[in-house]
Amino acid sequence: MRRPLLLMATSAVLFALMAFTAKMASAHLSGSQVAFIRFIIMMMPVLAVPRLARKAVEYQRLDLLLYRGVFGGVAVLLYFVAIEHIPVGIATLFNYSSPIFSVPFAALFLGEKVDRRLVLPLIAALTGLFFVATGNHGDGPLLHFSVWEMVGVGSSVLSGAALTAIRAARRSEGSWSIYGSFSLCGLLATAPFAIATFRRPTSTEWLLLAFIGVSSVAAQLLMTWAYRWVTNLQAGVLSQLTVVTSMLLGVIFLGDRLAPLQLLGAALTLGGVVGVAWSQSTPRAVE
Repeated sequence: MRRPLLLMATSAVLFALMAFTAKMASAHLSGSQVAFIRFIIMMMPVLAVPRLARKAVEYQRLDLLLYRGVFGGVAVLLYFVAIEHIPVGIATLFNYSSPIFSVPFAALFLGEKVDRRLVLPLIAALTGLFFVATGNHGDGPLLHFSVWEMVGVGSSVLSGAALTAIRAARRSEGSWSIYGSFSLCGLLATAPFAIATFRRPTSTEWLLLAFIGVSSVAAQLLMTWAYRWVTNLQAGVLSQLTVVTSMLLGVIFLGDRLAPLQLLGAALTLGGVVGVAWSQSTPRAVE
């Protein structure tokens, strides 16, 4: 059991390194361009290996693959745009709070009942997001969200919809068809914005972009493999390593500073997300 847990943790750290590197690349390149090149690299395994290409085009429910691809692709676009404009740890926290938004989507589209145990962690997580988004505005109005913080929250909402689509798609679709739809739809979603803001990368920036793409593929594959063995609770807890690691990298290497209210909000959000994972992973009493 230790090996899958280690691989899941490695995946989480790789995702954090990807976000940190995306922040560095976004110093002179747009977030949409960085996301676009990431999706190009993600498509390469499918295009280069005929066996994977065949698996990627096998499907039973094309609509579910489109939902997963469109929601997930636009969510990544918003995530990378947020990384461009706000601290990488904050953008990552927003994006990784998606499990709390998957709850209403699952209730609405999958007919799942909302467990009473989810109420408290959902409230804690949403309160934490509010503190994070508004806690660094000094003497400004409390109910103030910048455009880019709203973009970050939008990435979380759409990621929650994508998670719901994945759960529905996994009942009939293979992992490579889901991966392929995500990569293709993400490529199409980011292309117009990447072309409109395109700047020729330097040699150093090409290295950063290559690392972003390769680390994304490696992290995705490690996570997919580990999910065969770890529980939802273990995955939910370990995935928050991405948030913590990206925050630490931003503070240490980029000089990010988080206000006390933001730190409190981050703790509430992380605790709320873990609480949601715990509530959804434990068996419910038979009524």
